[in-house]
Amino acid sequence: QVQFVESGGGLVQAGGSLRLSCAASGRTFSNYAMGWFRQAPGKEREFVAAIDGSGRNTWYAGSRKGRFTISRDNAKNTVYLRMNSLKPEDTAVYYCAAGSVLPHELGNSRRYDYWGQGTQVTVSS
Repeated sequence: QVQFVESGGGLVQAGGSLRLSCAASGRTFSNYAMGWFRQAPGKEREFVAAIDGSGRNTWYAGSRKGRFTISRDNAKNTVYLRMNSLKPEDTAVYYCAAGSVLPHELGNSRRYDYWGQGTQVTVSS
């Protein structure tokens, strides 16, 4: 069982930056791939980024690559999402998730077993 505490969301102006954190409990954190997803009002949950258990390999949804950076610190049981050049359309609730997910499935939210509670990111224009 893995549980998460997310933090770092908030209100930021367009062009600004935020760093989201997702701290996990449990001793097997490094066994899991980690993903960030987001859900805006009235929209489906969508993939943002993912990182494998070692932290050496990362994946991004096309439109976020270059602005967002996912990383993890297995010693701290924490995964991060650094978001730069934020746009109003990035406004959403952001969720971290963990699972034993194959690389070709990382964008599929149904493949993840454990989810954080979500943190709100609001980008004003």
